[in-house]
Amino acid sequence: MKADPVLALRKAKRDQVPLLYWSAASLGSAISLGGLGHPELLIDWPVVRALAERAIALDETWNRGALHELMITVESQGDALGGSEERARKHFARAVAIQQGLAPGPYVSLAMGIAKTNQNRDEFAKLLNQALAIDPEKDPTNRLVTILGQQRAKTLLDHIDQLIAK
Repeated sequence: MKADPVLALRKAKRDQVPLLYWSAASLGSAISLGGLGHPELLIDWPVVRALAERAIALDETWNRGALHELMITVESQGDALGGSEERARKHFARAVAIQQGLAPGPYVSLAMGIAKTNQNRDEFAKLLNQALAIDPEKDPTNRLVTILGQQRAKTLLDHIDQLIAK
């Protein structure tokens, strides 16, 4: 997997999409949490990308666009890690379309991944306010996820001065 993750994942099938997603998400989180204390973890970033890209190639609408939300984060990592703001924004648009604008996740992901990185205060606030404007009752099956995402959006807005320079 580490030598050539794309080749290693070539035979993955559609029924393995949940495993691909959760593997990418958990490894990506481990790398992120490792932060400055364990820079050696960054060597596994291509595995995260390959897992996510293979999953999205197999079933881009899986779990209501969760793969596109993940790709917003993957693409927000910058040029050095193969990221692209343009691709992050395309994944954002696709996630919002699949979710019919009923989930705060894409808005929070783009706010943190792109707007915060660019120190774009207006876009950061706009995205988080869009997340807060979603009515959790319009998608009762995801009500809890929506409320939790909105709580995160509110907390981020409450700390905008610490996150974005004036």
